[in-house]
Amino acid sequence: MSLRLFKMIAEGEHQKQDFKYCINDSRKIARSMVAFSNADGGRLLLGIRDNGSVAGVKSDEEYYMAEAAAKLYSKPPVDFQTQQWVIEGKTVLEIVIPRSAGIPHYAQNDEGKWLVYIRKDDQNIVAPGILLKVWEQEKNPRGVFISFTDEEKRVLTLLESEQHLSLNQFARKAKLPRWKGEKILVNLIVIGIVGMEMSESGTRFFLREDFEDKSTY
Repeated sequence: MSLRLFKMIAEGEHQKQDFKYCINDSRKIARSMVAFSNADGGRLLLGIRDNGSVAGVKSDEEYYMAEAAAKLYSKPPVDFQTQQWVIEGKTVLEIVIPRSAGIPHYAQNDEGKWLVYIRKDDQNIVAPGILLKVWEQEKNPRGVFISFTDEEKRVLTLLESEQHLSLNQFARKAKLPRWKGEKILVNLIVIGIVGMEMSESGTRFFLREDFEDKSTY
C-alpha cells in the first residue's frame, strides 16, 4: 500500500476527509463535494469503507458519477481533481475539492430541494441561514460599518456573561426583534468579534476569546 494513502486512511474521517464505499447516487456525493467547497476544502476517498478497509471501485464508472455530482447536482458546479491508487488489484479514487471562491454552492437533498451544505468535523450539515448572510456581507465591497449604540453594547455585555446562545435565546435575552438581533450578529461575526458553533442540532453564538484585540481595530 502506498505510504501516502496509508497515512490518509489512518487519519479516519474528519473535517477535510470523507470515506465512501462506492457511489450509487451522484446526489449524495454532490452533498459532500459541496460541503467541502463551502468549508475548508477536502478529499473524498472512494473505495474505502467506514472502518478504513479497502473495498475498491470501478474507477471509470466512479469518476463519471463524481463528475455528474460536481456538474449536474451542484450549483454552481464544483471544481475537483482526482488521483487513482491501486492496492492489491483494487482501485481507490481520491477526489480533491478545494475551498471555493464562489460560495455558496448548493446540492439537492433527498426531496430534490437545493440546499447549502457545509462540512463540520466528519459530518455534512445544512448551513444555517445566518451563515449565508455572513457570506453575503463579506462580499459587500463597502465592508461593514458598525456604530456601537446601546443595542450593540447590550449585545456584547450579554455575550460576555452568557456564551453559546441560540439565535432565539440571544434575541430574547438582548430584548431585540429576531431580525435585528440577527443583523447585529452578522456584522459582529464578519469583523471577528463573535463566533458561531454549528452542529446538526443548531447554531450557537459566542464572544471570541480574542475580542479585546479585535475591538481595537
